Amino acid sequence: MSPYLILGIAVAAALASPLGGLISLWLAPTTLFMSLALGFASGVLLATISFEMLPQALEAGSLLVAVGGFAGGFLAVYGLDLFINRGRIAGEKAEQKDFVRRFHRRHRPRGDQVTVLAGGTSVEELIEGLSIGVGAAIEPHLGLMVGAAVVVDNVAEALSIGELIRDESRKDGGRPVRRVLKWTGLIGASLLGSALIGWFALRGLPDPLLGFLFALGGGGMFYLTVTDLVPESEKRQYQQSAALAIGAGFVMMLALGHVR
Repeated sequence: MSPYLILGIAVAAALASPLGGLISLWLAPTTLFMSLALGFASGVLLATISFEMLPQALEAGSLLVAVGGFAGGFLAVYGLDLFINRGRIAGEKAEQKDFVRRFHRRHRPRGDQVTVLAGGTSVEELIEGLSIGVGAAIEPHLGLMVGAAVVVDNVAEALSIGELIRDESRKDGGRPVRRVLKWTGLIGASLLGSALIGWFALRGLPDPLLGFLFALGGGGMFYLTVTDLVPESEKRQYQQSAALAIGAGFVMMLALGHVR
């Protein structure tokens, strides 16, 4: 793959974050639109991980390499989640929710809601960017597929960040555009830098190691999808809009994966 093409893919994925953030401010998307956008991104990522990333990791390495990489990526992002929330996370319906709420009153998470969401996303983008670069190093088609999935994902995540910043700005009278551009710009820069590192610095590695790194990216992206995108889509769903959008994104990437 031409270095200019991989640069173009990485730049497109990086710019998707500021674009999504600004769309959320200018158009103030409805909850139904957000459900569809987040659900569609979930389906796209799940299909890319299932049909592109993990099979290629198996081919480049072995079952042990793919499983180890996937587990490593999953646990890395899970560890980040625990770090941000000081080791305590519970769902709204969990019996432990009151205990966790009391714990967070004494030991506040590392940042406000926007900082936690956008800062955590910036770190996760390092894994997604690395996956674009490593995927392109393994096979050009993979770089394109992962890049397309990340573009959709970044727009959807930035919509959520913009929505949260817009709501907070109504309360404190802040300037939402500047804050949106700051956080989504950081997310885009994280992805661009890691994608270029994945392409220029890691493409000469042995195939098993590339397979491990690719599976590592898949594990991190899987954790992000099932703990963030899918639940957020379901919170806003209407007439099962979340499920329909997830299915549409999944089927679309399945079809695109067979177009060479």
